[in-house]
Amino acid sequence: MERYYQPEIETAPREEMIRLQTERLVKQVKHVWDCVPYYRKKMEDKGLTPDDIKSLDDLKKLPFLSKTDLREAYPYGLVGAPLKDCVRIQSTSGTTGKRVVAFYTKEDIDLWEDCCARAITAAGGTNEDVCQVSYGYGLFTGGPGLNGGSHKVGCLTIPTSSGNTERQIMFIRDLSATILCCTPSYAAYIGETMKEMGLGPDDIPLKAGIFGAEAWSEEMRRDIQDTLGIKAYDIYGLTELSGPGVAFECSAQSGMHINEDHFIAEIIDPVTEEVLPEGQQGELVFTSLTKRAFPLIRYRTRDICVLSREKCPCGRTHVKMSKPRGRSDDMLIIRGVNVFPSQIETVLLNQGYPANYQIIVDRVNHTDTLDIQVEMTPEMFTDNMGEIAARQKTLVEGLRSMLGLTAKVTLVAPKSIVRSEGKAVRVIDKRKI
Repeated sequence: MERYYQPEIETAPREEMIRLQTERLVKQVKHVWDCVPYYRKKMEDKGLTPDDIKSLDDLKKLPFLSKTDLREAYPYGLVGAPLKDCVRIQSTSGTTGKRVVAFYTKEDIDLWEDCCARAITAAGGTNEDVCQVSYGYGLFTGGPGLNGGSHKVGCLTIPTSSGNTERQIMFIRDLSATILCCTPSYAAYIGETMKEMGLGPDDIPLKAGIFGAEAWSEEMRRDIQDTLGIKAYDIYGLTELSGPGVAFECSAQSGMHINEDHFIAEIIDPVTEEVLPEGQQGELVFTSLTKRAFPLIRYRTRDICVLSREKCPCGRTHVKMSKPRGRSDDMLIIRGVNVFPSQIETVLLNQGYPANYQIIVDRVNHTDTLDIQVEMTPEMFTDNMGEIAARQKTLVEGLRSMLGLTAKVTLVAPKSIVRSEGKAVRVIDKRKI
C-alpha cells in the first residue's frame, strides 16, 4: 500500500493545486519585489510590477535568473529576509570559484525537511525504520536535508556522512538500517565492498535506498538493487532552491514527482527561452513558491528533461520530471560536486599554464574519476621528474581548493594535446550514464 507523508497535498486535485500555486506565486512575487532589489530591477527593466502577475499564465512574463545572476549578486544580493531571521546557509560550487550560497529561515528548513520526508515516505519509510544518511554533511545539502526529513518521518537516523565504507557496512548490519541515503556511485561502492567482504544482500537488512546528487543510469539502478537487495529511488534537488527533495521517485520508478506546492516547474527552449508544451524536452526552470530567505523566480537549472502529467499508479497528482538527460551548459557533476571547466581553467591560468588542457571523466569501481592533462609551456618543459612532480602537486592542491575534490593531474609536453579548428574538445566523459 502506497504511503504519503502529507496525503492531502500529495494527492490534491489539479484544480486545488492551481489555486494554491496561484495564491503563492502572487504572494512570492510581491515579497521578492519588496525585499530583493536585485530582482526588482530585473522586473522594472521588463516594465513589470507585482500587479502584472495575477495567474500562473503570467509567470512567463517574469525575467529568468541564472547562475550568472547568483554570481553577480553574491553573497547577499538575492537574500529576501533580514539576516536576523536567517538561521543557516548551505553552499555549492559556482562557475568561477565563487560559491553559490543559499540562505534559510527556520521555516524554510522546516518546509525543506517536509519535502525530504515525502521522499523517504515514498520509499516506504515509517517511524519504525532506521535511516542511514551517508551523504556528505556540512555545506553540502545532501546530508542535512535527508537527516531532517528522516527526523520528520520519525526514523531512527544514523548520520554517518560519506566515507569509511567498512564502518558504513558495520552500522548497516549492527544497527539494522533499512533505508540508505547517499549518491548512487557510493551505494554501488558499498555493494562492491560488501562483495569483497564476502557479504551479500541476505546479510544486510536494507530494503530501500534514496540516491541522488549525480547522474545514474537504469543499468546502474538495477545493479545497485541486485547487489544490495533493495529498491533504489531517485531524488532531485538544487542547493539554489533548497536541496534534495525538490522532486522524488515513488514506487512506480517512472519519473520524479515535483513538490508543486513549493515549486512551479516549466520547460523552456534553452536558446529561444520560449516555454514549451508539456511532453517536449527542454531546459527545466523552477520558481520557488515558499522559500523566504532565498526566493528564486524562474531559475534556469540547465538540466534537460521532460515533464509529464500522466496519471501515476502511486496516487500522487504532482507532475513528474524525467531523469535529467543532459545539460544546456558545460557543467559536470563529479561525485556529487558541480565542476565547470572554467574553474579548472582559472586555476591553470593563475599558475602560469597555457589554456591547453583536457579533462577526462570516467567511472572506475562505481566511483567518478577526474583526470586533467595540462600542457606545459616550453619554459616549464624539463626532464627533471622531481620538478614535474612538484608542479603537479601544486596544481592538485590548487584544484582541490577551487573544486572541493581531488583530481589527478598529468603535465604533458608542449603542443601534445590535439588542437581543433572548431570548438576545443575540453571534456571527455567516458561514464556510461
